Amino acid sequence: MKLSCLPVSLYDDIFSGKCTVVDWINLAHDLGLDGVDFSIKFFPDRDVDKINSICSMLTKCGIEACMIACYSDFTHPDNTKRAEELENLKSDIKLARDLGAKFVRVTAGQKHPGIKHADGIQWVADGFRYALDEAQKHGITLAYENHTKGAPWQYWDFSQPSEIFLEILNILSDTPLGVCFDTANPLVLKEDVLDLFNKVLDRIVVLHIFDMKEVGKFEPVRVGTGVSPIQEILTQLHKAEYDGWISIEEASRQARKGFEESVEYVRNTWNRTLTS
Repeated sequence: MKLSCLPVSLYDDIFSGKCTVVDWINLAHDLGLDGVDFSIKFFPDRDVDKINSICSMLTKCGIEACMIACYSDFTHPDNTKRAEELENLKSDIKLARDLGAKFVRVTAGQKHPGIKHADGIQWVADGFRYALDEAQKHGITLAYENHTKGAPWQYWDFSQPSEIFLEILNILSDTPLGVCFDTANPLVLKEDVLDLFNKVLDRIVVLHIFDMKEVGKFEPVRVGTGVSPIQEILTQLHKAEYDGWISIEEASRQARKGFEESVEYVRNTWNRTLTS
């Protein structure tokens, strides 16, 4: 198991320039992480010098770039917009390659008003297939998340209900599309997290450890203090001999303490599964 983190709690500071991606890598090094996740919004431009400095810092700290979280929106009713989304994702895939990241987190798209179920399914499947072609060229694995709502989005995810998420995965069962499984997102719709987890276990390439305060409400809390069945999921992962990436989605807004306690909780919980 390798441990990474998506620093949601730092988003506002990084977006505003109060801190930098390099600062995030330094924090990850202090936390003893194996890797780091990035949001695509960390890179409003593709400045070569900035990318090179990030790669140099990763090397210096002995940390891998695990995944870039993107917000692909293949359900937009405008065909031109969907084509733009595909080109943007192709560019993001190349950025992941340049940063040395192994995975790109992809999303179906927003539940735009008025779109028909069949159309949405088809648009997402088509978008993913074209993006998968590009990803394979660059040695990148696309990881489709059971998602809720992207930071820059107006609407909830079209495939937020698990039956739609599973329908899209089934259509693309002949492809190398992986799953970035989120341990809390199904709770927003009061769905059974463990049931969905077991249905997609063999396709998980990155596990997002996320926690919610209560069922039926999107209110992130520090990992290990909410209602997400994290211990049960890690136990089942161990039994399945999972040896991939685990990424903490740290969104508690508790500054450095939130990161430290989340990392400690996940490490301790995983280690308990090794002796149980």
